[in-house]
Amino acid sequence: MTAAPAPLPLDVASVEAWASAHAPGFRGPAVATKFPTGQSNPTYLIETPDRKYVLRRKPPGKLLKSAHAVDREFRVLSALQKAGFPAPRPIALCEDDAVIGSAFYLMEHVDGRIFWDPALPELPREARAAIFAAMAQGLADLHKIDVAAIGLADYGKPGSYFARQLQRWTEQYRASETGTIADMDRLMAWLADHVPADDGRVALVHGDWRIDNMIFDRDEPKLVAVLDWELSTLGHPFADLAYQCMQWRLPAANAYGEPPRVGESKGLGGIDRKAIGVPTEAEYVADYCRRAGIGGVPDWPFLLAFSFFRYAAIAQGVYKRALDGNASNPLRGRMLGEAVPLMAKLAMEIVEKGP
Repeated sequence: MTAAPAPLPLDVASVEAWASAHAPGFRGPAVATKFPTGQSNPTYLIETPDRKYVLRRKPPGKLLKSAHAVDREFRVLSALQKAGFPAPRPIALCEDDAVIGSAFYLMEHVDGRIFWDPALPELPREARAAIFAAMAQGLADLHKIDVAAIGLADYGKPGSYFARQLQRWTEQYRASETGTIADMDRLMAWLADHVPADDGRVALVHGDWRIDNMIFDRDEPKLVAVLDWELSTLGHPFADLAYQCMQWRLPAANAYGEPPRVGESKGLGGIDRKAIGVPTEAEYVADYCRRAGIGGVPDWPFLLAFSFFRYAAIAQGVYKRALDGNASNPLRGRMLGEAVPLMAKLAMEIVEKGP
């Protein structure tokens, strides 16, 4: 048996013993390798002689209220199987912290392609638009799911989604704040004054809908699994759309021509979308609307600014855990901390100059 290297090593022997009793068909010995990504909930590849699994766990240490809810991830993955939505099949949930030090669950390992850069440099130009079309279709399909039919009618509070989210993430940001960022303070004040009236739309929202949280078929532009459901809830579907559209505005490279130091996510900022064969932000939004059967998306400046704020609040939490020694990937955690002022700045540019 081989344990994952520090930081956050995994007690593989304990996982083996628990999984042998609770995961149908599990048979050791197992080898565990920690994925470098998965900033919020540490994630490991578990390999046995028969098959591969993925293990997601809560990080150790003191955690922010309502964060790292692996039990919610397990629940929503189970429900999505009923809807036929592309997501990994959950296998077993362990809520006993005594087994490995924190709650965790096992799910199936899904083979396929993960694209880390939305510019899709590994694909020919003519193949890129189809990947974006698959993402838009997947998002529209997610928001059309009948949550009551799959047992998720109580998965979140209906109504006033943005007001509640603004309060939640403001509290989370303040709880993990490590210094004053003037743009964040200005942004939170602006958002509080511009929350749109509730329009009654409620859907299952992913909460972190972006290209590097998706697995695509090896040969076709087909979405085969959406990952990382920790932030999912019942909410407003436009929140997912605006959150993904941040990638059109995030920098593709820094001043030195290197990948930007903003954690895992690269952007399309400064790239000629037509030249590389990917849709513009407006084209992508229009495609989503067509697939979702809606006429348009109002309050776009608020939606974008709120998305950057939420991203910044999440990044600040990861940064604080890195400083406290509890981050899944300390280096990337510190890099995410560096991204917080940039997220606030980009949001304030939208507020002041328009989208």
